[in-house]
Amino acid sequence: MSNITRRSLVGAGTAGTIATLAAPTVARAATQKWRMVTSWPKRLPGPGMSAERIAERVRTLSGGRIDIAVHAAGQVVPALEVLDAVGSGVAEIGHTAAFYWQGKMPAAAFFTTVPFGLTPAEHVAWIDAGGGQALWDELYAPFGVKPFMGGNTGVCMGGWFRREIRGLADVRGLKVRSLGLGGEVYRRLGATPLTTAPAEILSSLQSGLLDAVEFVGPGTDIALGLYRVAQSYYYPGFNKPNGTGECIVSRKAWEALDAELKAIVTHACAAEASFALAEMERLNIEALVALTGRHGVALRAFPKDLVGAARKEATDVLGGLSATSAAAKTIHDSYVAFRDRTAAWSRISIKGVLEAREA
Repeated sequence: MSNITRRSLVGAGTAGTIATLAAPTVARAATQKWRMVTSWPKRLPGPGMSAERIAERVRTLSGGRIDIAVHAAGQVVPALEVLDAVGSGVAEIGHTAAFYWQGKMPAAAFFTTVPFGLTPAEHVAWIDAGGGQALWDELYAPFGVKPFMGGNTGVCMGGWFRREIRGLADVRGLKVRSLGLGGEVYRRLGATPLTTAPAEILSSLQSGLLDAVEFVGPGTDIALGLYRVAQSYYYPGFNKPNGTGECIVSRKAWEALDAELKAIVTHACAAEASFALAEMERLNIEALVALTGRHGVALRAFPKDLVGAARKEATDVLGGLSATSAAAKTIHDSYVAFRDRTAAWSRISIKGVLEAREA
């Protein structure tokens, strides 16, 4: 009897111990259902796929503790309302581009790209090692979100034009889909810049609402079918020398995470920022061959007088932006100082190597 009792007690004790140990495991396994709203058509090559991969990485690395459902632009909110949706709690996370918020906070454009600005590698250096992330966090805090680099479409193209541009005069009067500070540069050159959501670009080009479009690069642009309407594809992408994708997390949702989950979200975004740039290089290589070969697209360089005029206007635009607020001046000064410092190295490293390779 005593043996039975002893065994029963041991069994009961073991069960109790297991229950005690299991309780935290059950709590850890609880799933948080997050909604991700995006500015992109579903699974758009480049940014649309970056959104999908971030969601999958977070789900996998967290063991299902955070399960993110990705919504294309328009499914929950329009493409250009992602910031408000995440900040207000309509969604816990969003994938978009910082220069969409230029109207709310002009300095936001620096965290995607600005005309004649940092290249992808230079931009990453500024954000991760040059103080850019702290400035980004501070700028976005009043809007209730925490920003991360969450992808990169790389160096962008100058865009698609329905007619050939032979000189600066040819852009005057054109209706150009151009976002961020690049749009203001076009306005000063005599064009009319328009903000058009990605899903509406092709139809606007077909209908004549747009005469020209700048979007991303070959690997993404080909998916929108822009070559069907505009056959002249221009470079260099002086308006958008970088293409950082932005992942924003609701501050409320972020602060509710434990340290491990915060690290997982941070890592998922960082991994995508790196992978997306590599993936876009591959996609751009393949798409450019298809566009100029199979689809008969004419690859053209912008006229020198246009680029020169745009460079001058860009300097004035950036200077004017810095005067809009103390925050804008701080961000502008940090960005421009970093660009000026890195230029000397980029000139003898990347530019030097490319020139040597071509020769």
